[in-house]
Amino acid sequence: MIGKRNMSNRQALLLLLKLLSFSGYLYFDTSFFPRNLTLMFSRYALENMKRWVKMIRVIGGLCFVTLLGIAYISTTSTPAMAFDITNNDVIVFLHIQKTGGTTFGRHLVRDLNLETPCICPRKRKRCDCFRPNTVNDQWLFSRYSTGWKCGLHADWTELTDCVESALDEFEGSAKKRRYFFITVLRDPIHRYLSEFRHVQRGATWKSARHWCGGQEFTSLPHCYKGSNWTGVELDEFMDCPYNLAHNRQTRMLADLTLAGCYTGFNSTEDRLERDRILLQSAKHNLANMAFFGLTEQQSISQYIFEQTFQLDFANSFDQANATLSAQAIAELTPSQLERVRQLNSLDTELLAFARKLMHERFEELKRRDLYFRQHWLRILRPFKSESPDDNSLV
Repeated sequence: MIGKRNMSNRQALLLLLKLLSFSGYLYFDTSFFPRNLTLMFSRYALENMKRWVKMIRVIGGLCFVTLLGIAYISTTSTPAMAFDITNNDVIVFLHIQKTGGTTFGRHLVRDLNLETPCICPRKRKRCDCFRPNTVNDQWLFSRYSTGWKCGLHADWTELTDCVESALDEFEGSAKKRRYFFITVLRDPIHRYLSEFRHVQRGATWKSARHWCGGQEFTSLPHCYKGSNWTGVELDEFMDCPYNLAHNRQTRMLADLTLAGCYTGFNSTEDRLERDRILLQSAKHNLANMAFFGLTEQQSISQYIFEQTFQLDFANSFDQANATLSAQAIAELTPSQLERVRQLNSLDTELLAFARKLMHERFEELKRRDLYFRQHWLRILRPFKSESPDDNSLV
């Protein structure tokens, strides 16, 4: 009887794994499993399951969302183990366009108080960020240290698939590392309008790889003819169904393999299901990042980074004046503003989640910090125009 019951349990578990695997909701964290680990099923099972894939995806999606909802009950997660710059730990910066990532990236290579500071030669865009007492080991994977080794503005899907092999090649040897992912988010409306103006001036990011599921999606349709979209008007920018600016932050933080990568990404079929999966995946990945900052909360972002990694910046982060962003929004018609909100509804929900999570992390770190007042005032002191909300945190 015991043997039969155990066999039944194993069969039930195998069936569940099959369902989740075929529906695309089972994946493995490469920090805990070998790089080439896969689940193998018989050809017979594969062929017989194809007709049920669509139904299973719906069921799997509901299960995925439910499980993530349970996981979010406790959102004050911090890295399980402290970052050790002298060991094999690597900070991986996921740089989302127009979030203030360029400024933050420069802070990482130029402003940290380190035993062995990054070496930033003049007239060179990249810096050498070596571990103490090494000549090639990198502790930072970012635009201004290693360069775009995983592609221009690589997203979560690209980075998790690429960073290990890219560092092995860059350093000339394979080794086991721990990766601490970080990113910066921004108010979706301000970020979207900033990207619009950037594209209007001629930016394209057309060299981005869009790597997902083991292949590069090079045939994504463009919104423009010619080499760029210079001079585009906002209505035309919003009307393009292929515009990757829409909900960019959610897409770049989500595991795109859960939603079929870029296959049919503009299709209206199953749009609600796809959006739900991407949003929940983005929340999940954000909650599991070692650190994220918010462009609108520079001081709090700096404090959380310094306490999380036990690394201090020599200079305080500057809170950019929000006047220009407010002016850009004021120039929109009510219908245009509403359209921008609709096109970035996932990012809006993601940011609300991020704000709540940041507040909880900040309060938890503040509670643990016996010298919070000194640390906080050190960050605030250069700022004479800090908002009252920030000063009231002391």
